[in-house]
Amino acid sequence: MARDTLHGLRSSPRRAPAKPARPIDADAAERIAAVMGRLSDADPDPKAGFDDTDPFRLLVTVLLSAQSTGPTVARIAEALFSAVRDPAGMLELGEARITEIIRPVGLGPSKARNIVKLSAALISEFGGTVPRSAIEMRRLPGIGRKSAEVTANFAFREPVIAVDTHVFRVSNRIPLAPGATVDAVADGLAHRVPERFKDGAHVWLFRHGRDTCTARKPGCARCLVSDLCTWSGKAI
Repeated sequence: MARDTLHGLRSSPRRAPAKPARPIDADAAERIAAVMGRLSDADPDPKAGFDDTDPFRLLVTVLLSAQSTGPTVARIAEALFSAVRDPAGMLELGEARITEIIRPVGLGPSKARNIVKLSAALISEFGGTVPRSAIEMRRLPGIGRKSAEVTANFAFREPVIAVDTHVFRVSNRIPLAPGATVDAVADGLAHRVPERFKDGAHVWLFRHGRDTCTARKPGCARCLVSDLCTWSGKAI
């Protein structure tokens, strides 16, 4: 089994999912809790194997992952961080060399420029360390809500649920927190998902959207939560 790659972060191999629980009848709040409970039971340690010890590397890796595939980002992040370890080192490396290294991930010049700017901002505003909250991270150049919330959740266990394409799709389909925009879905998940599930929610929903509730030909027949899903396009 290939190693799981999420936003350019690599993990060790994961356990096989648990069998689906019995169907239940529930109102919206109970249904959301039931969905998250089943995903949790199937993957009780969703962040196992991920390297979350270096918030700066994590933040830069998530920035690199925009419009790029996970395996490519993981490879390029490894190359970049074999040459540099911290914001000061990134400034010393320089925008031109950073661009050369990260070119395969796409949007290289723009991402390199933001990496240099956020490194300078970390030094000038935060003493060279990544701030612990998603709200503070969003003050950094090139760091939007998703990048900030992924980093805050993985590095500092802030109970925020980042919304990417997969999470957006799943949240609207089941639905968990329907919304026309990423911010609307993120705000809805923050309000509706029980606190006990928030730490792992992003990973569970990301994997569910990537592996089962895919954009094309979703695997409804093998879905752990198909009986809790009200999507009109469900095929079972």
